[in-house]
Formats: sequence, C-alpha cells, structure tokens
Amino acid sequence: MNLFEEYRWRGMLHDVTEGAEEAFASGRQAAYVGFDPTAASLHVGHLLPIMGLVHLQRAGHSPIALVGGGTGLIGDPSGKTAERQLLSREESIANAEAVRDQLESFLHFDGVPNPAEMVNNLEWLGAMDVLSFLRDVGKHFPVNVMLRKETVRRRLEDEATGISYTEFSYLLLQSYDFLRLFQDRGCRFQFGGSDQWGNITGGIDLVRRVTSEKAYGAVFPLITTASGVKFGKTEAGAVWLDPERTSPYRFYQFWVNTDDGDVGRYLRFFTLLTRGEIEELDRRVEEAPHEREAQRRLAEEVTRTVHGEEGLDRARRATEVLFGGAELEGLGAGEIADIFADVPSSSVAADAVSGGTVGIVELLAESGLTSSKGEARRSVDQGGIYLNNVRVTDSARVLTVDDTVEGRFLVLRKGKRKYHLVVVEG
Repeated sequence: MNLFEEYRWRGMLHDVTEGAEEAFASGRQAAYVGFDPTAASLHVGHLLPIMGLVHLQRAGHSPIALVGGGTGLIGDPSGKTAERQLLSREESIANAEAVRDQLESFLHFDGVPNPAEMVNNLEWLGAMDVLSFLRDVGKHFPVNVMLRKETVRRRLEDEATGISYTEFSYLLLQSYDFLRLFQDRGCRFQFGGSDQWGNITGGIDLVRRVTSEKAYGAVFPLITTASGVKFGKTEAGAVWLDPERTSPYRFYQFWVNTDDGDVGRYLRFFTLLTRGEIEELDRRVEEAPHEREAQRRLAEEVTRTVHGEEGLDRARRATEVLFGGAELEGLGAGEIADIFADVPSSSVAADAVSGGTVGIVELLAESGLTSSKGEARRSVDQGGIYLNNVRVTDSARVLTVDDTVEGRFLVLRKGKRKYHLVVVEG
C-alpha cells in the first residue's frame, strides 16, 4: 500500500494538489509539516499532521518537522478571529526545543535509512533584513490575490479586529519557508491541516515563480466530534502532550471517553493498528458498545505513544483507583489531587490528624459523606466505608499521619463509587 492509499483508507486526506501522488511514486521524497511554537507543548490538535509524518516515514520517505521559531514571533492568522499575542524571541526558542522533544515520541530522528529532520525557520528568517524580504519575496505576491485568501478575507470582514500588516505578512513568511526547504533540502511537499491550504498553495506558487519547478501540497481534515465540537477541546481547555500540563491519567481518560460515533475515526487517525484490527473494533462497537473495548484500545495506543509504557501503566492504575476501587499504594499526592479533582472535597487541620483527635466516624459525618455519626457507624459496621480504598472495619478508628497520602490527603469512599477527598491543611 502506498502512502496516499494509506491516507485514504484512514480518512486522513482532505485535499491534495495535482500531480502529488505521481511525484511520490517516482521515489523517496521529503515532505514537511510546520509547527508554530506558541506554547511549550503540542496538544492533541497537532496529532493528525504528526501522524501524517509518521505514515510518511513508514512508507520510506523523509519527514521534516519545521518548527516556526521565526514565524512564531509573528503568529499565524489561520482559523483565528483575533490577533495572537506575540512571543518573545526567548520564549519562541524555548518552546521550539520542547516541541522537538515531544516529536521524538513519534518520529525516528536517527537509526533508520530515512531519518526525520528538525528545522527551525528562525535559522533563515532571523537573519533576513526587511529590504531583502520585500525584494526577494514580497514582489512575487500580488496583493489582490492575497486579499482573496479565506483567512485574510474573513478577518477583513470583521471591522472590529481586522488584520494587522504583521499577520498579513505571515503568508509570505511561510511561503518563503517552503522555498528554502525546496532549495536547501530538496523538499517538494508540504502537509498540514485544511486551514493551511492557502498558505501551502502560496508556497507552491513562490517555488514555481522563483525556480520554475513544481512543488506540491496535501492537507488533512480539521476534526470535529460527532456532536460538532472542535476536537481536543474540553471544559478544562486543551489536552496537552506535556504530562505536566495534562497528566497521563487525564490524557488516557480523554480518549476513553470518546463517543461511539468518533472512536472508529480516531483509531484510524491516531493509531498504527491495521485495517483488520480496526474493523474488528468497529464490529465490537456495534455489537457490544457498553464494553467500550474500542475506546480502551484507542486510549492505550495513544497514551503509550505519547507517555511510554510507564505513563500508560500509571494512567491505568489511576483509572482502576477511581473506577475499580484499587488501593492507592504507589500513587503520589500530585496524582491523587489529579484523580480526585472532580469529586467533593473538604479539609481537616493537620494538627488534628497528627494529634490523634480525628476519628473516622467524625470525619465521615463532617465531610457529608454520611448524614450523621450514627449513619457513619452503621456504614462502617456493614463494611461499606473505605479509607484510601481499603475497607474500614473499626468504627472507633482514630486517624493518624500514616493514614494520609504524603501528609496531604485522605480519600474516603462509601459503597462502590461515592468518593470524598479530604485535604489536610496547615
């Protein structure tokens, strides 16, 4: 199966310029995707173009990840209704380095015949003076053509925001990136999201005008969920690849909670499972949707890729703690705070815990997990109360620091799923 056949059965190909497939069939090619370092982490919205590069490399071609250390100082207006906040040069460089580290989870930068390459466009844009830019690049872009670009047109229609000359020039900068990669590295292809079509075709035109050679582009679809929501957005915000921003547990849960109507597409987009494996999981969704086998497999595959086997193990463990009643042993306070962030909580003074003046019955009643001390005693006697997911058998039990997680938390549970987090303060 060639590269474009792979893209098509997976539903990854939104549009492609004429002649691109034939050019790929002629031998090994280099293709690039651009990543603006607007943050010190990529998020799940970047995963589809990343997987595009993964399939490219697996098909024997050479991927280039272009980090926009230069264009990141300007900001891409694509898909935006207002101007981005500009980054400092130092922020842009630091973010670019973080992006490289995350891409290593997906691409082989060494040890293969067609290694991936990381390039920062600050290399050439940072050294270019404004007169050279206007003479060598700007003269190839008729303003009337640029005004017809959808991104520019939409912003011009909004009198409140409009578009600054800074962002208006972004098309020229990205097009120049394509020209430099074409000239310096023989790269004839740019991939990206469908909102990048105008920028990509602008680069193709610049390559043609300057070199009289052909360049090509392909774009992936912008993803929305079955309910019409932009993919990767949650109530808590973006789902990041950086475990410090989105923990492996919450990352895993994002995928486990995928709607039945989306999981088949996501398996095709974001995993390397075979067609047969995915079609079998499609069948399981139809026959036994309550088992959520496809969602679990999706979560496992993507979490393993991004966070490694250890991250996946911790995510599974945290899931078992919250939903399966597994003991908390081995989990730190930070993980406890993350796992139980959405359950009811209250506080208790650290002095009271260390002083041995807090009993389990009093804590249950004060937390509201039981309506009274009497109900608390009955619940303990009936075996329905758990401390840190371990059943409490003595209603006279007094809590100590040893019962806490790193001196910070006590996790109460009544029955199978009714949790309450007690924060030890002071």
